[in-house]
Amino acid sequence: MIGMDGTIYIIAEHCGGKIRQITFELLSFAAQLQKKCSLPIEVLILGENVSGMAKEISEISGTNVTVLEIAGLTDYNGEVYRSVLTQFFKNFNSGFVCAGHTSQGTDFAPGLSIRMNAANITGVREIVDIEGELCFARSVYGGKRIAHVRPLTETVFLNVQPGVFKPLSSPSSSPSPSSSPGEVRLHEMKCLPEKSRFIKRKASIADTGALCEADVIVSAGNGIEDEENIGLVYDLAGFFSKSAVGGSRIVCDRGWLAYGQQVGITGATVSPKLYIACGISGAAQHLAGMSGAEFIVAVNKDSRAAVMNIADVCVIEDITTFIPLLIDTLNQGSSK
Repeated sequence: MIGMDGTIYIIAEHCGGKIRQITFELLSFAAQLQKKCSLPIEVLILGENVSGMAKEISEISGTNVTVLEIAGLTDYNGEVYRSVLTQFFKNFNSGFVCAGHTSQGTDFAPGLSIRMNAANITGVREIVDIEGELCFARSVYGGKRIAHVRPLTETVFLNVQPGVFKPLSSPSSSPSPSSSPGEVRLHEMKCLPEKSRFIKRKASIADTGALCEADVIVSAGNGIEDEENIGLVYDLAGFFSKSAVGGSRIVCDRGWLAYGQQVGITGATVSPKLYIACGISGAAQHLAGMSGAEFIVAVNKDSRAAVMNIADVCVIEDITTFIPLLIDTLNQGSSK
C-alpha cells in the first residue's frame, strides 16, 4: 500500500496570528488516514514568531509540532513555502503531506509536489479502501460524479476540502486542553523571496467564514421566489445560536444574498449540525457543498427535488407558508 513509510505531515494554516479552522479539520483527516496506514502525525507551521500558535496546536491536539521559524515571514508567501518545505522534506521522510484545499494550500502544494516528484490530489473529500488499495475521493464534473484516485508515488500531497471533516477540536469550540500535549520542536530556516513579495491583505467580499463556523445554517434557493422572502430565512436563522444564512448560486447571482453566503462547490463547503434547505432543489454543485451536515431538513413544494433524497426530514410545502408557521410555533415554545 502506498505511503506505508514516513510521516503524515500537516501544513498548518494561519493568518493574522490566528490558526485557521482548516488546520483542525486536517488533524481530523490525518487521524482517519492514520488508521489506514499506521504512520505518525506531525504538524508543520511556517513563519516568524509562530511558536505560540505551535504550542496551542500541540496542547489542543496532543500532536507533535515542528516550527519552521523564518525571519521576515510575517505573512504567507507561496514562493517561500515551496522553497522551505522542499529543503525540509529532503531531510525528513514524508508519506503524506496534507494541506487545505484553500487559496494557500492550492497555491504552494502543486508546485511543491512537482519539485518532489510526488502525486498531488486536490479537493479530497473521503478516504476509501478499494481492494486493499488506499484511494482518495474527490468531486469531478461539477460535483455530479465522485472519482476515486489512487496515488502511485511514495510521497503524496493531499489538498483536503474545507468543511468536509469535522474539526478534531479548535480554539473557537473551547475544548479542554489535551492531557498529553505534543512536543514542539524549532527549526530556524532562512529564505527570502526573490520573485514575489507581500503588499497588503484585503478582506474578500466572499468571506465564507461565518458559514464554515456555524452550527446551524438556513439556506435559501430558487423556491424563495422573491427577494422580500429572504427575510423569512433570516427570521428562522435568528432562533438558533451560532447560526448563519446561506444560499444557492442563483440566489447569490440575483444579488439577494452576498457571494460569501453561497454554499456549494463554487462557494463554501459546510458541515453544520443542522442544515435547513428552504426552496432548494438540490443541484449537484450545491449538494456537494452541504452533504456533510449532520442533520438536513428540506422544505420544498416539489417532492421529487433532489435534495429530498439526502434530507433526514422532508417538508413538502411552500416555504412562505411553512416558515411563518414554524416561527409561530417556535415563538409559542419560547414564551412558555
